[in-house]
Amino acid sequence: MIITRTPFRVSFAGGGSDIPSFYEKHGGCVLSTSINKYMYISVHPSFAKMDTILKYSKTEIVGDVSEINHAYFKEVLEMLRVDGVEITSTADVPAGTGLGSSSSFTVGLLHSLYSYKGKFVSKEKLAQKACEIEITRLGNPIGKQDQYAAAYGGLNFYQFNRDGSVMVEPIIMRSELYSELESNLMMFYTGQLHSASEILKEQGVNITVGDKEKNQLKMCELARELRDELHMNNIDAMGEILNESWKLKKTLANGISNPSIDEYYELAMKHGAMGGKLLGAGGGGFLLFYVPKKRQPEVRSALNLTQMPMAFDRQGSAVIHVGIKPDSY
Repeated sequence: MIITRTPFRVSFAGGGSDIPSFYEKHGGCVLSTSINKYMYISVHPSFAKMDTILKYSKTEIVGDVSEINHAYFKEVLEMLRVDGVEITSTADVPAGTGLGSSSSFTVGLLHSLYSYKGKFVSKEKLAQKACEIEITRLGNPIGKQDQYAAAYGGLNFYQFNRDGSVMVEPIIMRSELYSELESNLMMFYTGQLHSASEILKEQGVNITVGDKEKNQLKMCELARELRDELHMNNIDAMGEILNESWKLKKTLANGISNPSIDEYYELAMKHGAMGGKLLGAGGGGFLLFYVPKKRQPEVRSALNLTQMPMAFDRQGSAVIHVGIKPDSY
C-alpha cells in the first residue's frame, strides 16, 4: 500500500494571473502558502485483480478504467496505465471551500500512482502533470497556482511565464517572524460552498480587456510588493496588501462576493483585522484575515463563525506510508 499526503493552499495575492488567457499575454505571479490541511490518497492492489475500485464520496467498481465516471480518476489512471487497484481518498476539508482541493487531489493521486509503480517523481513533474490533467485534458477554466502549491509546499512566490513555464521562489524571513505571520492569520468558514467554474470562466475573459485587465495587472504588482516586504521581514504588509487585493478582485467577475460575505468582511475590519479576502474563486468557502494577536478575540466574537486553526505546511506532497506490494494473495 502507498499513502500520500498533499496539502491544500491559501493564496494571498496575484490570484487570476495564473490563468492562461492572462499569463500568456502579460506573465503572471502569485504569492501563496500550503497549509496543514491535507488530501490523503491510498493505493492498494485490488483483491479481485480484474477490478479497479475507487472510494471517494461514492464507490465505483469497474472492470475497465474506461468505465470510470469520476473524471479525475479516469484521466490519471488512463494516463499512467494503471488498473486492478483499490484507491481511497480522504480530505481534512470538503471541496468547494476555496483551498484548491481539486488540484491537491490530482497531485496526490499522481504521486500515489507514480510511487505505486515504483517511479520517483519530482515536485516539478507532479505540478506539470497535474496542470496537464486539469487544464489541458479536462479543460477546466483554472490556473496553475494550486497544482504548484500542492506539489511544492511552503510559502512561495510563483512566476507564470508567457511560454507556460513556472518559476518557484521561496519566501525567506526570520524564523520568529515566519511564526508570527502564521499566528496573525485567521480563517473562518462562511458556511457557503461554491462552484468556481462559472466565476473562473467569466474572470478568464474579463481579465484580458479594459479596466479589469488593469486591475489584474495591479493585483500582480501587489503580489510582487508583498514578496519584497516579506523578504524585508515586514509581515504587517500582509494586511494592507490583502485588503487592496480583495478590493480589486471583487471587480473581476460577478459572484466573487455577496452581501453576507461583504458584511462579514466589514465586521472583521471594524474589530481589528488589517486586511483579508475570500479564498478561492469566490462565492463562498473560507474568509482569511490578517489580525494582530491582541485583536483576535474581538474579531472572533464579532464574526461568530467557525474558525479553522491552521499553520503553514513546508513539505508539499509527500509519501507517508510504503507497504510491501504482494506478488499474489
